[in-house]
Amino acid sequence: MVRLGLGLIWLLHFLPLALLSRAGGALGLLLYALARARSHVVLTNLELCFPELSEAARRELARRHFRAFGRSLLEHGILWWGSKEQVHKLVQVEGLEHWRGIEDRPVILLAPHFIGLDMGGIRLAADYRLNSVYSRQKSAAADAILIHGRTRFGQTTLFARQDGIRPMIKSLKNGEPFYYLPDMDLGARDSVFAPFFGVQTATITGLSRIAELAGAVVVPCVTRQLLGSAGYVVRLYPAWSGFPGGDLEADARRMNAFIEARVREMPEQYYWLHKRFKTRPAGEPNPYEP
Repeated sequence: MVRLGLGLIWLLHFLPLALLSRAGGALGLLLYALARARSHVVLTNLELCFPELSEAARRELARRHFRAFGRSLLEHGILWWGSKEQVHKLVQVEGLEHWRGIEDRPVILLAPHFIGLDMGGIRLAADYRLNSVYSRQKSAAADAILIHGRTRFGQTTLFARQDGIRPMIKSLKNGEPFYYLPDMDLGARDSVFAPFFGVQTATITGLSRIAELAGAVVVPCVTRQLLGSAGYVVRLYPAWSGFPGGDLEADARRMNAFIEARVREMPEQYYWLHKRFKTRPAGEPNPYEP
């Protein structure tokens, strides 16, 4: 099934972007209707994060999320098999000076899990050395295409998340920038609980620990999907001063607050398909279970 899906994405990437975008939106709505388990995850996340919205409003936001996700899924075909020129056309870059102007310290690009995450990472990696981390996939075909897509321009080394932070620190100390994705629920180990949309959320402390050990500066990097067939824009923000601050919980709160602010700007584009609140403080139930 995975190979069939990848074959479809490869075939459709030859379409004009306007048609590809519309097809992706339609695919997203189909997934919303058929993938009931994932729809439940999305709606649970939205209920936790936006309790002020009515149920009807949250369902409409979920449909918008699935449309955006479906579109990004099909547009990955351009990332994986399109030319560098096509990737440049698909993804614009803003605020590059916030990264390229730093010359005396290693740089970590903080890249939260918005649906355009790969768009921004591969776009930057097309022009610059930029290492990253990934989680090994259960499907060998999915694992292979993920590695191919993120390393295809020859300037990226991928480190498996399961191998720990030492390879990342070594690469940073060698002056190689790092595209880091720290906003997922990876369990209680190496995590602290910090608020995210008012919910105590298991938040990994890797950003603080890696920055401290490598002497690196953190530059936030967020990719937005634009309307229609306008593609994406990856925006880099000013480097964080005073980070890490010597307090893992305070650093986690700062990171979550920044991500939450960006989510509120484009709530349909955060990766709500992930069980972000699965790990709970002692005594709290898993919100995704009946």
